[in-house]
Amino acid sequence: MTVANTIEQKIRDGLPVEHLEVVNESHMHNVPPDSETHFKVTVVSEAFDGQMPVRRHKQIYALLDAEMAGPVHALALHTFTPQEWRARGGPAQASPDCRGGMKTDPEFQQ
Repeated sequence: MTVANTIEQKIRDGLPVEHLEVVNESHMHNVPPDSETHFKVTVVSEAFDGQMPVRRHKQIYALLDAEMAGPVHALALHTFTPQEWRARGGPAQASPDCRGGMKTDPEFQQ
């Protein structure tokens, strides 16, 4: 099972999900080909009703604890209630291009 499939399954098992999209964005980062390290996850769930974004994200991180401790380096989380999702009328925003992280930060250059 791929990391993306594992992420999807754990979220579906842990929350009532109206819409879920897991996108492997590793190819947009400085990682080897076919990596599964960077993901954009869009979750629409009634479980988020009345919760601030930080609490929603904590729920997702708790479900994906093993993945965050292992192969997953970054998650771009987009969490919505069904009402918020319908009001948006479209998909979650695109993730920004990778800027190279530590490789381009002069503070970490030797």
